[in-house]
Amino acid sequence: MVDMWAFRDAVDRWAAGGPGEPARDLAARLGLRTAVLLEGPSDLAAVEALAALHGGDLAAEGVAVVSMGGAMSVGRYADLLGPSGLGLRLTGLCDEREQRYYDRALRRAGVSSGGFFVCVADLEDEFIRALGTARVEEIIGAEGDLRAWQTFLNQPAQHGRPRHRQLRRFLGTKKGRKIRYGLLLAESLAPEQVPAPLVELLDHTLSSRRTA
Repeated sequence: MVDMWAFRDAVDRWAAGGPGEPARDLAARLGLRTAVLLEGPSDLAAVEALAALHGGDLAAEGVAVVSMGGAMSVGRYADLLGPSGLGLRLTGLCDEREQRYYDRALRRAGVSSGGFFVCVADLEDEFIRALGTARVEEIIGAEGDLRAWQTFLNQPAQHGRPRHRQLRRFLGTKKGRKIRYGLLLAESLAPEQVPAPLVELLDHTLSSRRTA
């Protein structure tokens, strides 16, 4: 059975200057129609979890979710996976502060920016605002990170900062924490709490097979 992770690895190697044939072969074998471009692995984990929780089978829809390793890579990945590369339909998320960069990079790659949906700060910020700070702190406690959270709050730099900004910063202070909590926060959302950019992305993505 062809593994989606093998395709992602092949694309990453291609983006780093390697050959494109392995990615092309895997895309054909997987029957891919759409690629969802996301900034990092925490976004990837959250989007896949939400799609599964809400009844979407991304692989069956011919959808590959790809972590680009940073927003500045969007032009490169759009070139490889979009019209001049694999010819996949492209969609994804971007942060508000990077929207203009995405628009320019996608335009140069011949890709419409209409399939890219905007988070105010980032995906974790969307989750924190959707769940509320008290609920996020409950999740931190349930994960055994309460002491680390309290130590973080005692840092002088955190004094007087809004709680949601403290939480967002905390999630990014230790390697692997952002991925772990991105998944946990996504799984904690009730259907009516899913942030608008994710609702739009999933609606757009899971209709790709029907509209391709």
